[in-house]
Amino acid sequence: MSDVGLAGILLALALLICLAYRGWSVLLLAPVAALLAAAISAEPLLAHWTQTFMLAAAGFIGQFFPLFLLGAVFGKVMEDTGSVRAIADFLTLRLGPDRAILAVVLAGAALTYGGVSLFVALFVLAPMAEALFRRADIPRRLMPPAIALGTFTFTMMALPGTPAIQNAIPMPFFGTTPFAAPGLGLIASAIMLGFGLWWLGRAEARARASGESFSAIRAPEIDEAVLRERAVTAREFDPNEIARGHQSDGSPSILVAAIPLLAVVAVNLCMTFVILPALDFSWLSEPRWGGTSFEAVSGVWSVAVALTMAALIAVGLNYRRLPRLRETLDAGANASVLPIFAVASLVGFGAVVAALPAFGLVSDWVLSIGGGPLVSMAIATNILAALTGSASGGLTIALDALGDTYLQRALEQGIDPQLLHRVAVMSAGTLDSLPHSGAVVTLLAVCGVTPRESYFDIVMVAIVGSLLALVAVIVLGTVVGSF
Repeated sequence: MSDVGLAGILLALALLICLAYRGWSVLLLAPVAALLAAAISAEPLLAHWTQTFMLAAAGFIGQFFPLFLLGAVFGKVMEDTGSVRAIADFLTLRLGPDRAILAVVLAGAALTYGGVSLFVALFVLAPMAEALFRRADIPRRLMPPAIALGTFTFTMMALPGTPAIQNAIPMPFFGTTPFAAPGLGLIASAIMLGFGLWWLGRAEARARASGESFSAIRAPEIDEAVLRERAVTAREFDPNEIARGHQSDGSPSILVAAIPLLAVVAVNLCMTFVILPALDFSWLSEPRWGGTSFEAVSGVWSVAVALTMAALIAVGLNYRRLPRLRETLDAGANASVLPIFAVASLVGFGAVVAALPAFGLVSDWVLSIGGGPLVSMAIATNILAALTGSASGGLTIALDALGDTYLQRALEQGIDPQLLHRVAVMSAGTLDSLPHSGAVVTLLAVCGVTPRESYFDIVMVAIVGSLLALVAVIVLGTVVGSF
């Protein structure tokens, strides 16, 4: 019966991946695939739908909706005030076409590390990159990997304190903060950035040597409905809301544009290490607060307060550039809803699969992988992120199913939970950049290129570079511990 149940899990997963890639809604696919797996295992369907799937999905929404909501609102405010454009224009002016690739990478890094949602950044970075690459006569096909390096990699999963949702997910499981293993995170960031810039510089030199130049021809556009369904599982912003609200005709100064981004980092740091630790939260253990602990919620609280303060500062500094503030805030709030429900549905699917008897075979195999809990967790999270095309979805499924086991084994072996946190986040952000990933599909679409033209270079900067950094962190963490 276990073999039949395992076949059911694989069939359900194949159905989910194939139809999601064709643009079917994950909100519908995830429960259908979960119930298919349960049916093949002869498990009660309605009980799994309402008591397993829905409770897991609701738990994810309850934990992380504040971050989805605040991140999307902040990103939309930054876009409509012209602040995102101001930062892109500043770097364009300072670095110019002679350092076009570096300008695009740094602009993407500044925006995403400062809390701007990926899809908000993409729709500004793509025109910026197109203008710079045309002037520098760099092939269009190198636009997507340059943007991916600045937005998909070190700012999402390695830089200490990054407000990315992927960096927040392990915190309730391991009792860590957004600044977990800061030294290792900085080393990983340097590896990703250094390798990526080296590769892109090499690709540019080879293109010039072969006489390849910028092409004004764009690839055919992808159907917007299909693009949206793929995109919302990958990141925390619904791209349909980009055009809504009211975008300012002008842009603020670079100082005014940068202050809210700096506020995200500064407030996050103060909340994590100064303000929250100085207060008494022992009352959180009472039943009325869910019997939780300070360690389980402090990380999410720190990021939530940081994004709130940054959004308020952005509005205050740019109030005259927001003549229709309600429309801007509404668009940002609406942009968070579909993404979190899509990811929560993937989490619900994972919860049903993990509850099936046959999942024991999968669990035993994953936990038997040599190299200890760090290697085992890295492989499991990479596989799940690759299969779902979602870093946040794959990471949550892995930690829901095996997080407690990994934490127990790590503590038994003297491994700091901070190291577990950093390895988990980095593992989620590597193989989530496969061709069916919504972020990759959207990136290629906004840049006007095909997967055949650009995907190999995306693999090198977003997957190979990230894997090199992940290996370095696991080796360093194993040898010298977390720092």
